[in-house]
Amino acid sequence: MSRSAAESLPKSNQAVVNLPRHLQQFVVEQGWERYTPIDHAVWRYIMCQNVRFLRHHAHPSYLEGLAKTGIALDRIPRLEEMNEALGRIGWGAVTVDGFIPPAAFMEFQAHRVLVIAADIRQLEHIEYTPAPDIVHEAAGHAPIIADATYAEYLRRIGEVGAKAISSRADWELYEAIRHLSILKEAPGVPPTEIDAAQRLVEERQASLGEPSEMARLSRLHWWTVEYGLIGSLEGPKIYGAGLLSSIGEAQHCLTDAVAKLPYTLAAADVAFDITTMQPQLFVSPSFEHLLAVLEEFADTMAFRRGGLEGLARARESGAVATVQLSSGLQISGVLADVLADDGRPAYLLFHGPSALAVAGKELPGHGKDYHRDGFGTPLGRLEGESLPVELMGEHDLHRVGIQVGRLARLRFSSGVTVEGRVATTRRHQGQLLLVSFEECTVRQGERMLFRPEWGNFDMAVGERVTSVFAGAADKDAYEQPVLVPRERTIKVGLEGRQQLAELYGRVRAVRAGELPSQELPHLWQEVRRRWPEDWLLPSDLYELALDRAEYAPLAAELRGHLESLAQRRPELARLIGNALAAAEEAR
Repeated sequence: MSRSAAESLPKSNQAVVNLPRHLQQFVVEQGWERYTPIDHAVWRYIMCQNVRFLRHHAHPSYLEGLAKTGIALDRIPRLEEMNEALGRIGWGAVTVDGFIPPAAFMEFQAHRVLVIAADIRQLEHIEYTPAPDIVHEAAGHAPIIADATYAEYLRRIGEVGAKAISSRADWELYEAIRHLSILKEAPGVPPTEIDAAQRLVEERQASLGEPSEMARLSRLHWWTVEYGLIGSLEGPKIYGAGLLSSIGEAQHCLTDAVAKLPYTLAAADVAFDITTMQPQLFVSPSFEHLLAVLEEFADTMAFRRGGLEGLARARESGAVATVQLSSGLQISGVLADVLADDGRPAYLLFHGPSALAVAGKELPGHGKDYHRDGFGTPLGRLEGESLPVELMGEHDLHRVGIQVGRLARLRFSSGVTVEGRVATTRRHQGQLLLVSFEECTVRQGERMLFRPEWGNFDMAVGERVTSVFAGAADKDAYEQPVLVPRERTIKVGLEGRQQLAELYGRVRAVRAGELPSQELPHLWQEVRRRWPEDWLLPSDLYELALDRAEYAPLAAELRGHLESLAQRRPELARLIGNALAAAEEAR
């Protein structure tokens, strides 16, 4: 995160203040002053159309939520205003650069912070953009969190998602989708380049293989948070942000052309395509039902199942993960190998920088600098012992040979042996976590697992693997390098449109009472003379003229111009028709 972005973090919003350092690096300045009058007109058109349609078809909390989350209809919201409003319901917001990695996105939600793309879609993409923008993030995600149960679902799916294990293929697909979204929103990109990026997304989607935990959870997120419907199958209401921020798809989704399916855990097996309207959507009877399905899914994840299954997922990911033992000790690093015995893990081997923690806090002296070359440890019970080592008191430890300053020879039921001089022991809340040995040898049969010349051997204590989850247990202490995308979004300027933007600004000034309404005929003449293909500004002028009896002839002229433009350019017909209808309904 840049220094200026760091300084822009709102000090008054507690959710944002409490963000961990590894998430702060994604934050960018909103740069509200960089939004042009055209941008504000795009925002206003979308919001007015949305409210016009969604007041009848969205979840009841939508309209109430707009006010509660600091979102106005006539201008793009300032982040500080949103944070002031969101803070009253325990949430916050930050601006980021386009798509961020799913794991980071989820973790922001877990901290009750909405991630808002700072950019806004171009006028040419007013109905839909594949790139995240402030319309989608602010006007789509924010309003529904006014409902306390939904807000808890959003936080909880973020919390679960932050633990979900990804695959290498997930990251490659994310990068391809981000690249495609950037190209589609950028002006002047050759169609061949967009087609190539589209094919790359399709190829990577097809080669995902068995979907990872994160891939499956992302599907649940998509079918609820992004594209969810609620109520009955026959007459559902909209609550998903992707629908709330796309009037075209919001209207389409309620037609018979889109299948409505009951929302169950089966949605995790239904893939989605970000480049097209969805052929089916899922309907939840209530927000409470979302939480129930989420917990059902969480029960299938490695962070709850642990064991060899969880370890296999962590190893396949090739990324930093945390293995939690029954003693409470957490080992973070890249899991390289697992030795098993009778269906249970017997020895874990991590390569590269590793760290030990308990309850999410790194153990002093056991960070990745100390364990920079990796970490290995046996698991299970000692041979012939009914009591796990972590539950042994001093008497039992002395009986099995674990006594500081004494030589010990431990043999685990898996056949792994540890021989060396006990240097230290460490407990947490009465349970033994760690035994450190000097001059230590660890082997399983003929296989040498640790040699005395490698230094001290720190043996983690734990009978079982109770949990396995993505990332380090203490990310900030571990200084885990969260992958901030290298490719940045393309900032669209006003090349060749500065004077048009000035006209949009003058129309805004008339609407705000900062310029007299007598300006309207002059503005229209200038638009007609220099920008005859622009449709949004004449729509705004029509609305303003229609509201003033003395400009009835001007309103009629503007309407005729817009109808002619709609006939000449069919791709604008629906946009213009909606603008005319909204202006006339508001009269």
